[in-house]
Amino acid sequence: MGKSSVRGEGARERAPHASDLGLEESPAPKGVGHSADGAGQRHRRGGGGGRAPRPRRRILRWSATILSVLILGTAGAGYLWYQHLNNNLKTDELNLGENRAPEPTPNAAGQTPLNILLIGSDARDSKENQKLGGAKETFGGTPLADVQMLLHLSADRTNMSVVSMPRDTLLDIPKCTDPDDGKVYEASTQRTMTNQTLGRGGPGCTVATWEKLTNIHINHFMEVDFSGVVDMADAIGGVPVCVDANILSRDSQGHGSGLKLEKGTTAVKGKQALQWLRTRYGFDGGTDISRAKAQHMYMNSLVRELRENAGLSSPNKLRKLAETATSALKVDEGLGSVKKLFDLSNELKKVSPERTTMTTMPFEYLGARVIPKPGDAEQLFRLVRDDVSLDGKGKKKKATEEKLSDDPAAADGEIAVQVQNATRTGVEAPVSGRATTITQLLAGKGFTKAQADTTTASAEEKTVIRFPTADLEGDAQRVAKSLGMKLSSVKKSTDVSGVTLVVGADWREGNTYPKSASKQDDKTPDSAEALNGSDKKACMHVDPNFTWE
Repeated sequence: MGKSSVRGEGARERAPHASDLGLEESPAPKGVGHSADGAGQRHRRGGGGGRAPRPRRRILRWSATILSVLILGTAGAGYLWYQHLNNNLKTDELNLGENRAPEPTPNAAGQTPLNILLIGSDARDSKENQKLGGAKETFGGTPLADVQMLLHLSADRTNMSVVSMPRDTLLDIPKCTDPDDGKVYEASTQRTMTNQTLGRGGPGCTVATWEKLTNIHINHFMEVDFSGVVDMADAIGGVPVCVDANILSRDSQGHGSGLKLEKGTTAVKGKQALQWLRTRYGFDGGTDISRAKAQHMYMNSLVRELRENAGLSSPNKLRKLAETATSALKVDEGLGSVKKLFDLSNELKKVSPERTTMTTMPFEYLGARVIPKPGDAEQLFRLVRDDVSLDGKGKKKKATEEKLSDDPAAADGEIAVQVQNATRTGVEAPVSGRATTITQLLAGKGFTKAQADTTTASAEEKTVIRFPTADLEGDAQRVAKSLGMKLSSVKKSTDVSGVTLVVGADWREGNTYPKSASKQDDKTPDSAEALNGSDKKACMHVDPNFTWE
């Protein structure tokens, strides 16, 4: 369990061919195996137990996974060494928690959005990583998920959003079970730094934590070994970045990445690109927040370069890039082959930089750490859940037509209703006894078979009534009408076995469903500091204490 294999996939899947990409096919070099029985490798995590964060000595490994994905599609890396590249990929389980966020409802065309969690690890599990990051005393220690970005691809594939979470965010981490040895990590009893999730069984625990916080269904994860970023940056000829003053990221105690740039725009590559991605000392504020901004600028610029750069037509460069990209990745089993990554890249390429939006989770400080900002953080998560574009350019939602079911409802006293408490939010605990309170309300209205499900306390932004089969739609609509809810809140779902009223965060108090609950603002919060992917004028502000003449 936990070890996934891509054995035999080459025999079942057609490898992307040169002709698919408009490229001239080249023969594979001698010595590279072509057998169809290569197996993916499960990357072992080192050490056991947690360790105290060492912010001054820890290398920040930026989640440059989008680079790997786009490279595989843009450059067609899968047409050579197909089995060899498959073997490079490492896989792990998607979600190690006990609960999953509900899958999104398909749009009118039957399409659903795609959510991918990008994870950057600070693991010191190789000589290459040690050379890049130092901190030799941490070799083989428990890795930290120092970079976490949720990539959301809209259902209609017209826009893409990225939400970064600061590594110092304090959250409730759910119970996770290590797929390798079965070790159980109990749910945290107090708020814990989110970067510790990786050491609680692997990336699947990081996914579980995100789903618990946001109630966003995550389809895949991609974890990056950052030692490959140097070669990748070299292969594409550099990524333009901008600073508004000369910068040297090094203080009198030797802290900093060592990044040294002149004022203006510079195409960084190799080690300099890595320094940019891990720089904290020198950018205004000197925090992980400013570092996230720099990473967003780099990602936007990188995507533009991949779209515009004609220098990636060399087969030799493509082979080197493909080798580096696949060796740097760990993915969930659903992405565990070059073919699957190739298909994903084709989806990502449908979105232009103009419709790409980078954001940071709205936060507020709690001592030296941060927590999700009440209101704003949940607003951003809701927009992603509801597949609302963060750039404000998407089509406005049409009002859902109130259509009665053709199936007549049973008598109120004959309708069995399960009531669940889903009033928890990212910053508020569930309201105790809420399911029981609403069950009593329903009983008073004649629904005498209503029962409270006291075993469930999930998170749902809006109150919803779910039903599993068409013959129960009329019953579900009858419950909605009795509570004064719109019929658009009634949803068919295979996640329930009967009519189920899920009381959301919009109805945390009172016995009357709030009329204002259906009125929602679809504006991205200013505190998310959105950056558009086409913005070529973005420039990092340099701390005057880290400049040079």
